[in-house]
Amino acid sequence: MLAVTACGGGGPDSASGGEDGKGNGAGAAQSKQSEAVVTIAPKDGAKSVDTSGALKVTAAKGRLTEVVVKDSDGGRIAGKISGDGATWTPSTHLAAATKYSVHAVAKDSEGRAAAAESGFTTLTPQNTFIGHFTPEDGSTVGVGMPFSLRFTRGITKPEDVEKAITVRTEPAVEVAGHWFGNDRLDFRPEKYWKAGTEVTVELNLNGVEGRPGVYGEQAKTVKFTIGRSQVSTVDVKTRKMKVVRDGKLIRTIPVTTGKPGYDTWNGQMVISEKLTVTRMNGETVGYGGEYDIKDVPHAMRLTTSGTFLHGNYWGGDAFGNYNASHGCVGLRDVRGGWDKKAPAAWFFNRSMIGDVVIVKNSDDRTVAPDNGLNGWNMPWEKWKA
Repeated sequence: MLAVTACGGGGPDSASGGEDGKGNGAGAAQSKQSEAVVTIAPKDGAKSVDTSGALKVTAAKGRLTEVVVKDSDGGRIAGKISGDGATWTPSTHLAAATKYSVHAVAKDSEGRAAAAESGFTTLTPQNTFIGHFTPEDGSTVGVGMPFSLRFTRGITKPEDVEKAITVRTEPAVEVAGHWFGNDRLDFRPEKYWKAGTEVTVELNLNGVEGRPGVYGEQAKTVKFTIGRSQVSTVDVKTRKMKVVRDGKLIRTIPVTTGKPGYDTWNGQMVISEKLTVTRMNGETVGYGGEYDIKDVPHAMRLTTSGTFLHGNYWGGDAFGNYNASHGCVGLRDVRGGWDKKAPAAWFFNRSMIGDVVIVKNSDDRTVAPDNGLNGWNMPWEKWKA
């Protein structure tokens, strides 16, 4: 009863209480409350939220001062508060099938803070895609090696996919991506990589909508190192190949290239595959039954269409004297590839994936940039465009 009486104060004639006293107390309490109003979309508890465009935080009658968005593992989502403090939007998409929490604070003109909290879960996609990439994580490759992705589904939102891929290098160099069709994306610098460069690629594709209703499911970091520089130049007219290692000529090797009507491509080609021995059948490249050699030694792929630089044990005296192949570059070798001193074995053992082989003075045209890992044949400005 004493408590009730104390809270109630005196009667209407009391000098210290009454209506005036009660009004002043309410006004003081109200003055301490922020006028800012924070709104978070999607609403708390929402399910199957879209990974892009759904998350937004706004402030009315105040300015946002802090927005923290975290996934269930504690990872923070980067975002930006607008210049007027009215909105916050994420800088990237969200991952699929992931629970997120949002904490936001805004202050009014008097500096009084208001806060809001929310939690939601993103959608679980029914259709997904990934990118098969080369080179492999942890590999050491030649100076001509691009980072190449082939997607399992055709991409109709290339800007969103490319934005989700980050390429960092040490030392730093500008790297740009280029799309070949709707399922291949290659990254390279303007000129060949500098020997020793460390390349890190972040594939933040989980949750990216690559085409309507089809979402990426990759979240992976790929690292590779650029090894020593080796660029070899084949001159079709002289039938010789000059091997240059770190800027110095280390050997000149007699070769044979495509005979008339089967000319070797001109241009810069990158070694994309090394095979100690392989079968070469003319039927696989549109030459019918013209040849079928089951044990071609020391073969290195230069184009997707079937151009190789390889050992040749059947060429007789062609090397350095005349061109006799169906478009490949042949080096003298022995059947079985056992002779390590043979030119083909010597070159094979000193080459790596990503090394460059340049062909010049052929009567054929320049190889297409997407025929193999051969984007170097596209001018830089066109590549970036």
